[in-house]
Amino acid sequence: MIKIFLRPIKRLKVEPADKKLLQQLRKYFGLKPKNLELYKIALIHKSASTVISNGKKVNNERLEYLGDAILDAIVAEHLFSNFPNQNEGFLTKMRSRIVSRQSLNNLAIDIGLNRFVVTQTNNPLAHKHIFGDALEAFIGAIYLDKGYKNTNQWIVKHLFRKHVDLDKLQQTETDYKSRIIEWAQKHKYSLSFESSERENGKSSTPLFESQLFLNHKLMGSGFGTSKKEAEQNASLVAQERLDILFPGNTEQSEEVPWQN
Repeated sequence: MIKIFLRPIKRLKVEPADKKLLQQLRKYFGLKPKNLELYKIALIHKSASTVISNGKKVNNERLEYLGDAILDAIVAEHLFSNFPNQNEGFLTKMRSRIVSRQSLNNLAIDIGLNRFVVTQTNNPLAHKHIFGDALEAFIGAIYLDKGYKNTNQWIVKHLFRKHVDLDKLQQTETDYKSRIIEWAQKHKYSLSFESSERENGKSSTPLFESQLFLNHKLMGSGFGTSKKEAEQNASLVAQERLDILFPGNTEQSEEVPWQN
């Protein structure tokens, strides 16, 4: 199955810069690739797709898909071992925080992967995810090149031990949507989202806008490259407004000014 995946990769032209890339992969990421082409593809954003001999475009989207699944499994395994007394809900929430788009983007920048990503997009929303997506693709490349065991070891060594603080992460809230839904349910407020896809200029990246209503009053608007991200951003804005209304304590039960 892997041979089928690699067929189009073998048709890529070998560039003189390959030697330099090999040196950089060893120096910055501790990797000695067997198949350098995998890593080259992992660093190509779809906006800079390479066209091979048969006219097919090659970019890191397929490797990103694979790396996403591998990373999920390794993170789940790592958390399962490190938190033997925690339940499924806790482990799921921690995994979501580690593999969120923002977290992966930050991790990619922390390890310096962003310096090697090839892109031709000027879309600021797309840039929020490019490096995190590339990190997943990079993990996919490591998996195909070196197998699951070595990929696991690389993630633990280069990501977890150096850049993921599990103690701090437990105190970090990133799921603003769930948080504000819980708040609304507790205080018996109606909550709804209205989301729609918007024009995004000439970019092929989708753009969504979401509006959050509490008791039919607009509390926050957010944009994102997916409906889920837009709703999270709208929830963050709404949460910040609640924090202003109830300084230091959004759990107060007093009526807010717009309550019906």
